[in-house]
Amino acid sequence: MISLCNREKWVVLGMLWLVCCLNYADRQAISSLFPLLERDFGFTKAELGLIGSAFMWVYAFSSPFLGFAGDWRSRKGLIVAGCLLWSLMTGITGFCASLWQFVAARSLIGLGESVYFPSATSILSDYHTRTRSTALSFHQSAVYLGTIAGGWIAAVIADHWGWQLAFYGFGGVGVLVALMLVLGLREPVRDPGIEPRKEIGMRETFRHLMKIPGVLRLMVAFACANGVGAIFLVWAPTFLFEKFHLGLVTAGFSAVAAIQLASAASAPLSGLLADRLSRDFRGAHMLIQAVALVIGSFCVMAVGHAQTMSLLIGAMLCFGFCKGAYDGGIFASVFDLVPPGERASAAGLMNMLGWGGGALGPLAIGLVSSYGHGTPMERMSAGISWSGVAYLMAAGLILSALRFKYRKR
Repeated sequence: MISLCNREKWVVLGMLWLVCCLNYADRQAISSLFPLLERDFGFTKAELGLIGSAFMWVYAFSSPFLGFAGDWRSRKGLIVAGCLLWSLMTGITGFCASLWQFVAARSLIGLGESVYFPSATSILSDYHTRTRSTALSFHQSAVYLGTIAGGWIAAVIADHWGWQLAFYGFGGVGVLVALMLVLGLREPVRDPGIEPRKEIGMRETFRHLMKIPGVLRLMVAFACANGVGAIFLVWAPTFLFEKFHLGLVTAGFSAVAAIQLASAASAPLSGLLADRLSRDFRGAHMLIQAVALVIGSFCVMAVGHAQTMSLLIGAMLCFGFCKGAYDGGIFASVFDLVPPGERASAAGLMNMLGWGGGALGPLAIGLVSSYGHGTPMERMSAGISWSGVAYLMAAGLILSALRFKYRKR
């Protein structure tokens, strides 16, 4: 097995946590600026939804290929190259002046960021064996803090110096982080016993993964749950800006702070709990996820129906806590089922299904808000409420995967 210094595995976790934080800050920054883009360029809600979804579609469909590369190539090299690409394209977004320029820039950011999670979670799983759920769930907490930082900092910079400077700043920081990885990140030497077999190609690898009991169900569940999360990432700042008449900075911060802080707290806790329960019950990750999704579905419905800020914040906090409890076990649950030498491929395939399906969420809310009866905000509120059904569907799929897994055994 891989022999590594106990201290080094936590140092690597810290470095990748920082990269993950930047990853989500860059993808979230533009959502807080939608009101300004709508004002400056006359974009409709449907066009803004297209900008938000373009990132997710490219992210999704490039993930399997880059995930497979993570099982065969240098994962450190892939992470550094991806960080440089998405950071440079984030900076270039500041020069965009038309719908298709924004769509193209966001698409290339999606391509760069799709490199990261398959390779990073594979590296962390090699470093951490008995502490895998703890490490992956702690790494997941960077998603929420990065989302908060991206939305809030972008809104502050845009409010004082213009939205273009927000993209220049995030892009510059990303280049510096990539240089840090070049100097500080060391990839673990893979144990020959867990290397992927050389005669197996990408198509055969994915076909094998799809035949493992429960894997496809977990991936479709991720698509359902991720669609709800994507709706909040893309539309929550606009929802607060227009429905509750908050300022740009306040909306950009409040829209994500309640949800993401609650998620940042619950994700590591769910990982610690899953590691403890897994000693006696192998399906602990999945059970925790399913319970969190059932409770979270009612919180999503409450967000859409909230008429006061106090009710809205309460519903967002509850939703965020449930979301974090689910997110903390996303990759740990799948990695329990797949061979170690196919972890990056599994993560890439999961991202394709999760983000490809999830990208429909923001676009659907944009279309619902643009067309139909009632005011745009009434339609957006109703769309958010109904998205809670997707959480219930995800919970059912996870329980089905858990039941099928044990019946197969």
